[in-house]
Amino acid sequence: MNNDNDKTKINDEVEINSAFQEILDIYIASQHRRKVELITKAFNFARQAHKGVRRNSGEPYIMHPLAVARIVCAEIGLGSTSICAALLHDVVEDTDYTVEDIRNLFGDKIANIVDGLTKISGGVFGMQASEQAENFKKLLLTMSEDIRVILIKIADRLHNMRTLEYMPVNKQYKIAGETLYIYAPIAYRLGLSKIKTELENLSFRYEHPEEYSRIEKKIERTQNDRDILYNEFISPICDRLDKMGYKYHIIGRVKSPYSIWNKMQKKHISFEDIYDILAVRIIFTPRDGEDENNECFKIYNTLTKIYNAHPDRLRDWVNKPRANGYRALHATFMSKRGEWIEVQIRSERMNEVAEQGIAAHWKYKAQGEDNSADEQLDNWLHTIKEILDDPQPNALDFLDTIKLNLYATEIFVFTPKGEIKTMPQNCTALDLAYSIHTFLGNHCIGAKVNHKLVPLNHILHSGDQVEILTSNSQHIDASWLSFVTTAKARAKIQAALRRQQRILQRTGEEILQQFLEKEELTNYSNNIEKIWKLHKFRNREELLEALGNGSISLGNEDKDALLGNKRFRFQLFPFFGKKEEDATEEKKSEKFDYIDRKKPINLTDETLNSSFIIADCCNPIPGDDILGYYDEDKHIIIHKRNCPIANTLKSSHGDRILAANWDTHRTLYFLVPIMIKGIDGFGVLNEITTIISQQLNIGIQKLTIEGKDGIFEGTIWVNVRDVEEVHTVCDTLKKVKSIKTIARIE
Repeated sequence: MNNDNDKTKINDEVEINSAFQEILDIYIASQHRRKVELITKAFNFARQAHKGVRRNSGEPYIMHPLAVARIVCAEIGLGSTSICAALLHDVVEDTDYTVEDIRNLFGDKIANIVDGLTKISGGVFGMQASEQAENFKKLLLTMSEDIRVILIKIADRLHNMRTLEYMPVNKQYKIAGETLYIYAPIAYRLGLSKIKTELENLSFRYEHPEEYSRIEKKIERTQNDRDILYNEFISPICDRLDKMGYKYHIIGRVKSPYSIWNKMQKKHISFEDIYDILAVRIIFTPRDGEDENNECFKIYNTLTKIYNAHPDRLRDWVNKPRANGYRALHATFMSKRGEWIEVQIRSERMNEVAEQGIAAHWKYKAQGEDNSADEQLDNWLHTIKEILDDPQPNALDFLDTIKLNLYATEIFVFTPKGEIKTMPQNCTALDLAYSIHTFLGNHCIGAKVNHKLVPLNHILHSGDQVEILTSNSQHIDASWLSFVTTAKARAKIQAALRRQQRILQRTGEEILQQFLEKEELTNYSNNIEKIWKLHKFRNREELLEALGNGSISLGNEDKDALLGNKRFRFQLFPFFGKKEEDATEEKKSEKFDYIDRKKPINLTDETLNSSFIIADCCNPIPGDDILGYYDEDKHIIIHKRNCPIANTLKSSHGDRILAANWDTHRTLYFLVPIMIKGIDGFGVLNEITTIISQQLNIGIQKLTIEGKDGIFEGTIWVNVRDVEEVHTVCDTLKKVKSIKTIARIE
């Protein structure tokens, strides 16, 4: 037995030393300053701190910090400070060492980064808050001072996703959902495109394993056809570039499984209907004395002499880079086989920035090269700071506010003086007002777009010239939140509304105090609770606000309630007697008090309607990938795993996520809407209903259909027992010649 332990220790030592040496080799080969001693010191300290601890996978725990440090060094391209912080990132959280210990040994920079990466308990949202949101808030607070915090956190998350198979299923859903909701968008925003893609694919793989496997197999099956298409397409391009004397290399890029699936979901199309699975990337070395931006267009012009370009698919990210610093020229060309293929043209420098994001910006900035994307990043970080300075009282609001615009496509608008402002696509005039100054937003009454008067909610487009119109008499309205799209605008509106609420609550407090004094009533807090329950408010604050804005007034009914009138006994003192259904509900919830959250729950025909709640937001049916959410009222709510509400819950209350499986036997029916489009003609509707009702023996509960200009479009609500029946309906109707698009409405 001792021999086995000794062998394990020796093998562990070899594995650990080998992993660390690999990091040093990568670091020494980079252009960073040589601080091998500092990195070695951090490694030895972390190794000792985590000694004897193992991960769920069974490997020594130190292998995780080593893996994170390797990602930081090799895949993001950061230097010694970040490598040390990565090696030490779990020491404070998992051992007895403190941040001050790190500070004394490694200095302020490394200690501050480690502190930002260390999880916290409690926080500004209060006792009912989401600890996940609190941790993320602290991360952002430190990030706004040192961007390396979030870069290391992304590396940490990437390694956790790569080893997610060792976690319980409910934890897999929580971590994958949080990754897709928050970390992948931030990786994209910081220009880490490869990492963003891997995070998305890993999340997709664990949340929807069957869909992931199905798409992977389809990609693999169609690979030979793509290889032939790719070789035929690039052959004449290579000939032309060789004659022009360019040093270059061309690579084919296949759309990721998650990206394909996401497009299928959003556009209600099948795998076969996605035409841009293949893209071609041309990466060239700039010639001496040539402007690399102009060279991108020279190569583009050369390609237009070989293939026909799509007139509406030219994207100039060269002269106007994306907010994350991404530069490239995108164009779409028609191949000789009649298929559209996107071509991305980049210089080597542009390609490095596209792969390593913000880390590459630092490198080129240090070399004294122009880096206009820095301003965009600074603006984004400034917005983050503003949101953090005015914290959201609700965890979900906070996460949603931060997440806004992380994936947004940029547009460019002009001020009346001709200055360019970069804004997210689909932004409104009010968003622009807030982006310029909070005062402009708070007092905005409309705008002039291209010299025409438009309302606050007018959506802006690239090239618009916009003049913001204001009035001192304008007041912020809660309805503004329904159409603003930027994080800054939403945060500022919410902050102003909270200020208004506080003013109304102070007024309501005075009114309530005067009422209680007039009636000579005591026990102030108890009486207030009786009043807000009487008026069916959820809490004291809602009562005070209603009093402050005059929507309710206090009178004899409130006096009777406080004096104990029997009419209100059951309303104000529910413990004197319970309704039968209330007692039943309490008993029903008690059985979930000791639920084992590590084990999947099974949804059977008997328990589906009695023990679980099917979420209205996504209406899952048997066969859908699902999860359970254990809410504050001890109910278990069943969501689809890709439901937007579920994604938010995974990121904010992940400890309440439960794995769930269907165990039904096709005895229950579920109403599912199916969208259908096609070529209108005589007898089409009769053919559709005959196939569903008579051929497939599936009930139609409702049907709406409209024809216009030879095209019909509609929705059919069918009663099905599971997802397979939905697929059967769709696959059968696809064979009808006049039907061009059919899909379940999610």
